[in-house]
Amino acid sequence: MAKVGFLGLGDMGQVLIPRLLDAGHEVIGWNRSAGKDKELAAKGMKTASTPKEVAAQCEFIFSIVTDGKAVKDVALGEDGVIQSISDDSVYLDMSTISPVVSREVFATFKAKGKQMCDAPISGSPVTVVQGKASVMVGGEKNSFEKAKDVMQAFGAKVTYIGPSGFAVQTKLSINLLLMVEVIAFGEAVALAEKGGVDRNAVVEAILNSVAASPVLNYRGPFILEGQMPAKPLADVTLQQKDMTLVLEQSRVLGSPTPLASAANEMMNACRGLGIDKHDFVVAHQAYMRLAGI
Repeated sequence: MAKVGFLGLGDMGQVLIPRLLDAGHEVIGWNRSAGKDKELAAKGMKTASTPKEVAAQCEFIFSIVTDGKAVKDVALGEDGVIQSISDDSVYLDMSTISPVVSREVFATFKAKGKQMCDAPISGSPVTVVQGKASVMVGGEKNSFEKAKDVMQAFGAKVTYIGPSGFAVQTKLSINLLLMVEVIAFGEAVALAEKGGVDRNAVVEAILNSVAASPVLNYRGPFILEGQMPAKPLADVTLQQKDMTLVLEQSRVLGSPTPLASAANEMMNACRGLGIDKHDFVVAHQAYMRLAGI
């Protein structure tokens, strides 16, 4: 069993760390703001005061934080991972950030003889708890092989994608597809409702059809009366953060993403209507209002 560091005790950290503990690993955690370690500490997680302190003690250090700036802070800052990580240890960032930023961090680590991988996770807290999340990894192949067994605590599917930045690039494409699919679901339901079909009936029909998918199976029912979770899996702002990265990559690479652009406009509509605090499947409500329902 390994000694594992985990930086970022937010919603995903709250469900990923127990899986590491259940697999028998020792976990040392850290979070930028206080108060998120209590339940995890009760389950056996130890804590440290800085990422540097975590890295000095661990063979594998994971981070999952808000954005590229936060990744740079925890990885490269004065109290960052790079200041104390050993040459044999591996730092794996699971955040959804720009591939450009991820490669900058990788290059800095490599210049100092240190190991870093981008290792974004595809899934929500729901799929992590079910053991159905998947991890994609970019970076040096030997670093991936070293860390693979530990990552399998998160889910059975752990895949090496290629060189640095390739995993987070792939994660952006997956998020593009996921968001377009969920927004299209809201569009389809609203159209049927405008035609007089009961919402419960059309949702059931979609989830029993060939158009069903894992994400629709657990997110689709949120649009039914009283089913929207008080705590969203991913609210409009969080999902739009990822879509902004997608659209920036589209611009940089010269690769058209018209469906992503249209889905992002429905996120803008949700914000304009003041319903953005909900899970982003709430775009269905925006369609309903536009249809005059």
